[in-house]
Amino acid sequence: MPSDRNQNQRPDKHGAGRDDESKRKREELSRKLVPPTRARNPFIAWILFIFLAFVAYQLFVQGRTTETRISFSQLREEILAGNLKSAVFVEREIHGELVMPGTVLENGEEISYYEFYTWMLVEDPAFVSFIEEHSPDAVLDGQPPPTNWGGVLFSVLPLAVIIAFWIFIMRSMRGGAGPGKAFSFGKSGARLLTEDRPDVTFDDVAGLPEAKQELEEIVEFLREPHRFQRLGGKIPKGALLVGEPGTGKTLLARAVAGEANVPFLSISGSSFVEMFVGVGAARVRDLFEQGKQNAPCIIFIDELDAVGRMRGAGLGGGHDEREQTLNQLLVEMDGFESNDGVILVAATNRPDVLDPALLRPGRFDRQIIVDRPDLQGRKGILDVSAQGVTLGDDVDFEIVARGTPGLSGADLANLVNEAALLAARRNKDAVSAEDFEDAKDKIMLGIERRSVILSDDEVRNTAYHEAGHALVAWLTPGSAPIHKVTIIPRGRALGLTYLLPEDDRHNYSKDYLLNTLTHLLGGRAAEEIALKQVTIGARSDIDTATDLARRMVCEWGMSDVIGPVSFGKEDRHVFLGRDMGVAKDHSEATAVLIDQEIRSLVEAAVGRARELLTDNLDKLHLLADALLKRETLTGAELDELFGKTPEAEPGRATSGDDPGSDNVNSSPE
Repeated sequence: MPSDRNQNQRPDKHGAGRDDESKRKREELSRKLVPPTRARNPFIAWILFIFLAFVAYQLFVQGRTTETRISFSQLREEILAGNLKSAVFVEREIHGELVMPGTVLENGEEISYYEFYTWMLVEDPAFVSFIEEHSPDAVLDGQPPPTNWGGVLFSVLPLAVIIAFWIFIMRSMRGGAGPGKAFSFGKSGARLLTEDRPDVTFDDVAGLPEAKQELEEIVEFLREPHRFQRLGGKIPKGALLVGEPGTGKTLLARAVAGEANVPFLSISGSSFVEMFVGVGAARVRDLFEQGKQNAPCIIFIDELDAVGRMRGAGLGGGHDEREQTLNQLLVEMDGFESNDGVILVAATNRPDVLDPALLRPGRFDRQIIVDRPDLQGRKGILDVSAQGVTLGDDVDFEIVARGTPGLSGADLANLVNEAALLAARRNKDAVSAEDFEDAKDKIMLGIERRSVILSDDEVRNTAYHEAGHALVAWLTPGSAPIHKVTIIPRGRALGLTYLLPEDDRHNYSKDYLLNTLTHLLGGRAAEEIALKQVTIGARSDIDTATDLARRMVCEWGMSDVIGPVSFGKEDRHVFLGRDMGVAKDHSEATAVLIDQEIRSLVEAAVGRARELLTDNLDKLHLLADALLKRETLTGAELDELFGKTPEAEPGRATSGDDPGSDNVNSSPE
């Protein structure tokens, strides 16, 4: 049975009346979101009606006739017989009527007729005399040819279309352009939110207490400016949200739009970039002009790095449209004219490429760090994300949060959604703890690929490889507890060893990193000791270990030979790319020394792993056999298999591919 705390009811600090108010606003928003019916021009409607009526007249009225088509020879026979009653000449076309009915053969049947029409073969002035001679009682007449309105229409129509298009262009240009009109390139296209605000508040944002506090203060600035100005303080002109993808920057901006009682302009940084020169600067001017007209207001620019990259870093000469757009943005934020009452909020995950002039106080007075959530933050995000999800009694978000270190807010929301989908696929009435565990494994380890068929040798090699990882981590003091070891292919790996940290770690010691190197290379060492061979299964482990050793030597000063010196700093030319943007800041002799130190660290780690596995060879065979039988072992099953866990140093922490990254050692395909 689902628990009472998950029945889609969340306490509301504003009271029950807010539910009705929110419902009313949502209904108004849904009505406003329906595109309004465009007023049609009655003149164009009348023109279209007349045209269709004319076409219908041509097809169904003029085209209908009771006359029978006969040949010119048959007409001559009727005239010779004196049977012609009347005839009307329209150039070479003859319409007439007979005294006595004639017959004509159509489709094998004889049809009687009185009225007829035919065409003269050639113009013959003597034909009238021929009629008067043989049918003297016939009444003769002539008519001018009718106007070919179809030909006139189709000859005039192309010219009319060109004139109409030109009139449309001139009307679009007259009085300035707007959305949906031609030549509206200079308009920013920002979405103005006044009444139609997002139904998101700060209550819907969890795990970011400091960022929420900074933005709540900005909202209070706009609501009660005199409260902060009475002591001489000034309202901040800008706030920059900085954080990794998925940490909640845009969600915070939506919460600001939902909380603030002022107009809110929202636009993406890429909207300023256009194929036409000068359009970006024009759109910046238009954006801030809208802000001034609606002051006090908030302008939000998402993905600011699309327009705010530092100047002077491009290749080649010529005019840089991006720099012109950035210059206009700098002037509008803090230039000769003031933008009182306009606060700019922007978000980016690349603060390192932004122009320094953009980041200075007076433009972005506050840089708000939106980091990955800690344990309590993850628990709060899970609580918020699970609103509307029916949870089972065995679900404890404290346990789920402890098992998801390093995940962002978007990852946690995806975790809740995946668990709900798994429960629905299994025809459950509520989402259980098992569903969350399977969803966590799917997101953090990859989906199981049981369809991959491996040979017995490949399975045995994978078992010893993962047994080496797990056993070295189990024997190494300071390593994180082993959460799961599996030889079932997941993602791009044929096997995985997952270490689950007991707490969040933000700093790493040299001993911890050396231990990480040791159990990273434990899989390769196990292959050498148990199977007397090595395979490509350790490729990713070697890549990760080499990169970690290089950072220890070049960035963190953890080499006793080289000392606390940093090498290989990133260049400031951000447009050159990562591979070209590394400066040569050391000599060739130092480069040789760096390579020797990196190799020394890696080989020392391999030696420690070999020593641990050689001294515990019986445990290695025992663990590999258990993996071959069960395919997957948890940390508790590992402790039961080996007995008591070795004494570990206090404060055990994450052991994985790289500090701050995922905690998985894997064998690649």
